[in-house]
Amino acid sequence: MKMELDPRPAPEPDRLSIAPMASADISAVMRIERASFSTVWPSDAFFNELSTNKLAHYFVGRIGDRIVAYGGIWVILEDSHVTTLAVDPACRGRHFGEVMLLRLVDEALERGAAWMTLEVRESNTVAQQLYRKYGFTTVTMRRGYYSDDNESALVMWAGNLKSELYRNRLGVLRARCNR
Repeated sequence: MKMELDPRPAPEPDRLSIAPMASADISAVMRIERASFSTVWPSDAFFNELSTNKLAHYFVGRIGDRIVAYGGIWVILEDSHVTTLAVDPACRGRHFGEVMLLRLVDEALERGAAWMTLEVRESNTVAQQLYRKYGFTTVTMRRGYYSDDNESALVMWAGNLKSELYRNRLGVLRARCNR
C-alpha cells in the first residue's frame, strides 16, 4: 500500500491560527456574532469596516478551516479601541479569546498605539477578568449603553502599552498562552 505524505506539519487541534478578516469570512463571523450577542452588527457593517475604514483592523481565528473567533480594533495615532471580540460558544474556555486579544494588542503596538480602550457589559465578568489580566482598568461606566436591555457598559482602559513593564507582562502572558 502506498501512502501519500503531506510535507506540511499537521496543525495542532487546539491551536488557533489568526489571519486578517476577509469579506469571504463575514458569513462565518455573523454566525458567531448571532450566537454571542443579543444585538448584532449587520453584515454590511463588517463589509464597511473592511472596505472603507482605514483605521479598522479585523482578524479571524481558525481551528483548521473553521472560523471560531474574531476581533477588531481601530487605531487612531496613539489610541486604539477594541470594537469587537467574540468566540464561538462551542469553543469557549480554550483561551481563544485571549489569543485574539493578544493579536489585537500586537496590532495596536505595531501601528504605534500607546493606549487601548474598550466597552464591556457590566454583567460580562468573564471578559472583564480577561481584560484585567491584560492590564485594563475600569475608568468609567456608560449607563444604559446597550440598547437591547439598557445594560450599562464598563469603559476599560490599558495605558502605556509601549512601556517595558507592559511588554514584559505581554511576554509572560504570551508564554502562558502558548503552552
